[in-house]
Amino acid sequence: MGSDEKSAVLHGKYELGRLLGHGTFAKVYHARNLQTGKNVAMKVVGKEKVIRVGMMEQVKREISVMKMMKHHNIVELHEVMASKSKIYFAMEYVRGGELFAKIAKGRLREDAARSYFQQLISAIDFCHSRGVYHRDLKPENLLLDEEGNLKVTDFGLTAFSDHLRQDGLLHTTVWDAGICCPGSDWEKGI
Repeated sequence: MGSDEKSAVLHGKYELGRLLGHGTFAKVYHARNLQTGKNVAMKVVGKEKVIRVGMMEQVKREISVMKMMKHHNIVELHEVMASKSKIYFAMEYVRGGELFAKIAKGRLREDAARSYFQQLISAIDFCHSRGVYHRDLKPENLLLDEEGNLKVTDFGLTAFSDHLRQDGLLHTTVWDAGICCPGSDWEKGI
């Protein structure tokens, strides 16, 4: 854990636990709300790195989107806190892990795949009805709870319907360095 998390208690309210996962700009920890005893997933974003690459507006957009996304197939944002160097997202803790891990173990049963797909469509339809476009749907961003319910997470690349043009496209730039092709010009840094 970074210097802000060394005390293991965040803002006097959350006890941080083990690392659940990490991405380019954030780490996600298991945490417990000391007031309620409720388990949460605590996403910790380093402000310096986000500011350095000019992505603070993206983080603000993710927060505003998650605040308005109240749906049983979307991970719930409980609260957002900040320190001098970090932004903390206290989110619903989804125990079942990523759909990616389940797929990696082998082929899904048809009824399970159908159920996951229906739940995904329900969540995406809800987002679109509110003018929100996720733009980073992949098995790693689809979590499963203990009952097999699917939850969409990671709204960091979302766009709003006001970006839609006459042709129905968003016309916004999305960049994920993790998907550049080996040997391509992009990999060489141009």
